[in-house]
Amino acid sequence: MHTNKTSFSDVIRAIGTVFGDIGTSPLYTFAVIILITKPTIEEIYGIASLMIWTLILIPTLQYAWLAMNLSLRGEGSIIVLGEIAQSITKSEKLRRVHRALTILGIGFLLGDGIITPAITILSSTEGLKLIHGLENLTQEEILFIAIFITLILFLVQKFGTGKIGIAFGPFMTVYFLSISLIGIYFISKNPSVLKAFNPMEAFNFIANHPFVAFLALSEVILVATGGEAMYADMGHIGKNAIRIAWIFVFFAVVSSYLGQVSFILSKPGEQNPFFDSASILLGNNFYILFLIIVTGAGIIASQALISGVFSIIFQGINARLIPLLQVRHTSTQLSTQIYIPVVNFFLLLGVLIMFLLFRQSEKMASAYGFAVNIDMVITSIFLMYTYFNLRKYFYFVVAVFLFLIDLTFLASNTLKIPHGAFWPILFATPPITFMAIYVLGQARIYKKAKFMDLQTFINNFQKIYPSKCKIKGCAVFLIREKERIAPYIVETMIKHGIIYEENVFLSLKKLDQPFGIKSYIAGEICPGIKHAIVEYGYQEIVNVEQELRNLDINERVVFYGVDNVYSENLIWKLFGLIKRIFSNFADFYKLPPQKVHGVVVRIEI
Repeated sequence: MHTNKTSFSDVIRAIGTVFGDIGTSPLYTFAVIILITKPTIEEIYGIASLMIWTLILIPTLQYAWLAMNLSLRGEGSIIVLGEIAQSITKSEKLRRVHRALTILGIGFLLGDGIITPAITILSSTEGLKLIHGLENLTQEEILFIAIFITLILFLVQKFGTGKIGIAFGPFMTVYFLSISLIGIYFISKNPSVLKAFNPMEAFNFIANHPFVAFLALSEVILVATGGEAMYADMGHIGKNAIRIAWIFVFFAVVSSYLGQVSFILSKPGEQNPFFDSASILLGNNFYILFLIIVTGAGIIASQALISGVFSIIFQGINARLIPLLQVRHTSTQLSTQIYIPVVNFFLLLGVLIMFLLFRQSEKMASAYGFAVNIDMVITSIFLMYTYFNLRKYFYFVVAVFLFLIDLTFLASNTLKIPHGAFWPILFATPPITFMAIYVLGQARIYKKAKFMDLQTFINNFQKIYPSKCKIKGCAVFLIREKERIAPYIVETMIKHGIIYEENVFLSLKKLDQPFGIKSYIAGEICPGIKHAIVEYGYQEIVNVEQELRNLDINERVVFYGVDNVYSENLIWKLFGLIKRIFSNFADFYKLPPQKVHGVVVRIEI
């Protein structure tokens, strides 16, 4: 748990793990805006003002202030916002809407998770062309270098990044200092760029050039991508550390953007103000060092996003929105350091597809921003709903204002759909469909399965337990709730008469806190059956066998239910397939495979 005291090292850690995505946006954002809008000098000031005010409104107001005031157990994410919204409504229809919005949010986060490493790594390697002697590098060669870096990045995931992660904070601090100092140098050459802080510049630009402004918004949103990471990482870094770090990061990225604006005003023909300005100012040798720092920052930003995707998928598993995927711990000290092989594989595949499809970072920008923007809209819907229901009307009004701004950005982003923004939609569709089928299927099973109420079960069990020939040793049966006995237990004990000398019903209960595991015997259900409970933090991966040893339970066998879904309906057939493929209960809870028996129960849905 985080205390209210925030140490300097917490702030540095936040700089390294939270702000990679938003901090590397200066590499390509302004370059893309001028490429698409081809602005006049007058319009450039308006665009600069839009960029600064987008940073103030979305990452600062929406995430660092409004969203971070809401948390469950100190944790934040789109899943947490969905859970908060569900907890304050009695209406089952509204709960379904909240669940649907959460599933959409996770899906589009995954769509974003594919584009962020691609655009960040490729844009940082494109800076190689400005090194003397490498001017003639072809785009194919740059692409090859980017693919090589990406392959290494995804291959090292299984070893964990905990050990090198300690260096991320200081490294990113150096990166932010570098880009801010270059920015400040160019601002000093043309201090008039500081008038971009005046919101009237943005208003006048929108009023006088509505079409150019509307077109620009679809790329201006790129300054705010990564803002959601502040909220998602709140649980294991701390709210105060992130807010303090954001002040420093905000200053650094704004300095970089305004420095690029100043540079473009003095050299209107330049294509990539971020790299060109650095190359001109630093000279070849220092530029090479700067490029190493920038590439390192790009890799760290991608790493933070991959870790963030693992974390959100794990939260999704615990929220029962996603089936039990294989999850591995990569650190004995940090429970948040996890690796999910199947997710890693699909992320890598998606990033490689992006490289091969778009080949240049400017073209990738046309695909980027749309998925993030949908998440921003969903976040603001949850914020409005929650603050209204909590009767915090000032926050509610601010949330409505932000919702309208997010919608304006989204309207502008729809212009990008024909030019590549359909790709994140395509990437998001399979996980959204997958989660929707899984959640609906689970609800249907729960309705159709023939549960037995506890008292009826006890009556039946007490008739056969004293007289039945019992198998030596102890059997453990996994249950979700004590009051309704699952069909597989009824099949095993009552119908088939498989009864051990000792029988333990084991409940695995998720706690309202990230860490901690507590095991205890809750009492006797009836002679012959004990009830054991393992309570665990929602970021923990439970080793059930170890917990049973702690309770002096030496089981010979562990039973759990396997639903064999039978249906004529194609959607439910797909659900049945998902259940068969992802039913790795033993792997997920670290159960000894030789002792585990899945009892198959046929359920027609």
